Amino acid sequence: MPSLTVPSPLGPLTLTSAGGALTSLDWRDGPAEGGDPVLDEAARQLADYFAGKRANFDLPMRPAGTAFQQRVWELMSRIPYGQTLTYGAMARELGSAARAVGGACGRNPLPILIPCHRVVGGGGAPGGYSGFGGVETKAWLLGHERRMSLVHP
Repeated sequence: MPSLTVPSPLGPLTLTSAGGALTSLDWRDGPAEGGDPVLDEAARQLADYFAGKRANFDLPMRPAGTAFQQRVWELMSRIPYGQTLTYGAMARELGSAARAVGGACGRNPLPILIPCHRVVGGGGAPGGYSGFGGVETKAWLLGHERRMSLVHP
């Protein structure tokens, strides 16, 4: 499968695609097989996101997961830039349990692009984050979005 590693303020991110759609974003440096227009566009959109020029991603994505995980990821994708939703609120909307929502968040194969960092615990608790750097990375992403929301409303 084609892959491309791109720089970010959080370290290298490796994007992978298959069949014309993104399938994963990993927090690591990986081999660059390049020459894939989907990966090139994803790299451009991620650069714009980190530069504060983009709030949403317009990319073909095909994350592998269960039907429930797909529902959670679709709901996550609707959380507005710079805002959050609690695991409990998502669970109520999906007719599920907060722990199940948290499990689906942790298995999100396209972090940042499918914004699992926007899902937080109740009472202001950050909740977990499976990406490199854990909760510190989650806090950085949320802070970045809040700062950019103030600059680019």
